Amino acid sequence: MTQRIAFQGEPGAYSDQACREARPQMETLPCRNFEDVIAAVNDDRAELAMLPVENTTYGRVADIHRLLPSSGLRIVDEAFVRVHISLMAMPGVRLEDLEAVRAHLVLLPQAQSFLARYGIRGIPAADSAGAAAEIAEARDMTTGALASDLAAELNGLDILARHIEDHAHNTTRFLIMGKSPDFSQRGDHGMMTTFVFQVRNIPAALYKAMGGFATNGVNMTKLESYMVGGSFTATQFYADIEGHPEDPGVKRALEELDYFTDMLDILGVYPRDPRRD
Repeated sequence: MTQRIAFQGEPGAYSDQACREARPQMETLPCRNFEDVIAAVNDDRAELAMLPVENTTYGRVADIHRLLPSSGLRIVDEAFVRVHISLMAMPGVRLEDLEAVRAHLVLLPQAQSFLARYGIRGIPAADSAGAAAEIAEARDMTTGALASDLAAELNGLDILARHIEDHAHNTTRFLIMGKSPDFSQRGDHGMMTTFVFQVRNIPAALYKAMGGFATNGVNMTKLESYMVGGSFTATQFYADIEGHPEDPGVKRALEELDYFTDMLDILGVYPRDPRRD
């Protein structure tokens, strides 16, 4: 029986690309939103979920940190996708024939230099891969789409220009999540541990909680705060560290963190992707 990996968006989305690159043996399952992606795994319609967490150009993906602790899922791997933007249109359409292009509101500014050079107007769309599908269905000969090469392939569109993004570093990091954690994994390039926590309501609690990572030589690659429960005083923190909870330094740091927290939940222990470097 073919296993499935769920993602948010239309076929050909960058999340779809991430699924196909990270788990080529699995069938991809498109979902309407992040909540539906999580539900697909919890309802056994998919074995894994592919969820974007951050982008080098736009930072944190909205709502993801709020959803992860309550998802019931655990991180089993991470994946990185270089966001290459291609301009695509119906077969036979030339670049000079285009009056406008459609793409997600976040994607349009990333190709602004190219669009300005050719005098092409950008039209926001709910989904870039979905815009490509709509152009193909309508056989629109005057409008193109900005999306992945995969979106062009799936919808039978011609690529008129490749890699037109303004920034060469644009990369999205994804978390691959499933129902069961696997602490037995050991990666060739090290391990990552992700957790959320709330500090106790005492002076300098966060400062003291973080001290254990410094004194034990544990590298914290990410620390973000966000409000929970509609309160300005209830702050939850999301953190990524290098290492495994069974490593002596990490174990001591987490024990010290636990002393200063009201809640500590390890969301996943997974191999460190070499593309971090």
